Amino acid sequence: MTQENRREFNVTITDARTRLDRFLAKTAPEFSRSRIQTLIRQGHITVNGAAPRARDMVRTGDRVVLLEPPMAAIDLVPEKVALFVLFEDDDLIVINKPAGISVHPGAGRTSGTLVNALLSHCKDLSGIGGKERPGIVHRLDKETSGCLVVAKNDFAHNDLARQFASRTIDKIYLTLVAGKLRRASGSIVAPIARHRVHRKKMMIAREGGRMARTDFKVVRTGREASLLECRLHSGRTHQIRVHLQHLGYPILGDTVYGGRRAGQFSRQMLHAWKLGFDHPRGKRRMDFEAPLPEDFAKAISFVIG
Repeated sequence: MTQENRREFNVTITDARTRLDRFLAKTAPEFSRSRIQTLIRQGHITVNGAAPRARDMVRTGDRVVLLEPPMAAIDLVPEKVALFVLFEDDDLIVINKPAGISVHPGAGRTSGTLVNALLSHCKDLSGIGGKERPGIVHRLDKETSGCLVVAKNDFAHNDLARQFASRTIDKIYLTLVAGKLRRASGSIVAPIARHRVHRKKMMIAREGGRMARTDFKVVRTGREASLLECRLHSGRTHQIRVHLQHLGYPILGDTVYGGRRAGQFSRQMLHAWKLGFDHPRGKRRMDFEAPLPEDFAKAISFVIG
């Protein structure tokens, strides 16, 4: 292990009595909390020389050492698939992801993903995401379309991950929901956690969970549906879908959270419309907009006119 891969942190009184994984996610924002938990399980993080658990509370004076392992080689098969590229340079690529394609391989799925297509399109991708998620800094659900940024090298990956962790990235979505909202705008602030029974679903947590905030405003409205613009201030799994269901206006086409009208649409009507961030190397602000896909535009005409 090289010296460059060793990180050492000393716990101050301000951070005492904080969970270890939360402490490291705050102190080293280039690592996601899930990545930190994985490193703890794999034995790459110690506290005062001993192997800890993610839920252990740190104490004032604790010495936390993180030894980042070398990245696993990328061994997925590249696949030639047309990509809608919004921007590309030596550090990153911004894609308008179509609905119906998974971002990265998962259990039982090693082909047909955006990662497979990117490996064919790009000479290099960041290895930080590991073998199954090279270059992936953030994700979109399979049935969600729109803006997605991918890192081509570890420098860009670390910087973009830091921006996501510090919530300086602008993420604006368009979505069609069932119902006519009583107010033109508002905020939904509610913690989200894994569903206790249905483990592929998320839910509003009465206790625990991770705090999440979604701002919304009505763009257009019809008799039985509304087009909303949603701004994310956090990046929880299924956040917009769970928050809008909680508010009483589920997303049209969402078979998991959408209720009785879900089957009338080919997929959930959610589109990652705009994405803004600072370029990792030049630090200039960059803003992107993904045009509405045809199925989304048709759905707007159908339910709103």
